[in-house]
Amino acid sequence: VQLQAYGGGMVQAGGSLILSCVASESGGEINHMGWYRQAPGKQREMVAAVTSAGIKKYADSVKGRFTISRDSKNTVYLQMNSLKPEDTAVYHCAAGPAVADSRWSDPYDYQYWGRGTLVTVSS
Repeated sequence: VQLQAYGGGMVQAGGSLILSCVASESGGEINHMGWYRQAPGKQREMVAAVTSAGIKKYADSVKGRFTISRDSKNTVYLQMNSLKPEDTAVYHCAAGPAVADSRWSDPYDYQYWGRGTLVTVSS
């Protein structure tokens, strides 16, 4: 399975961006899809995920500002509003078989990762 992310860019604080990710249909099992980010010098942080049943999870740092959605088995979006400079990071799409509810926030529990797209929020 290959994941292709789109979107990203530079925006001022308070602005919005939307990311999208499409997973190739190559036979791999996909249940969870989501996004993680990595800022320079920081660990990877899973920001949001959605299951094939539509159950959504968010990191506390983005709750109320980011919305994850999924319009098919293999396409996921991340609407990012009220962006802050601390949201600046490379955002990666992640996907794979079902992840235990207690493990949804660990990027390493996702079998497939995509190349990242840079989001820069200026103050």
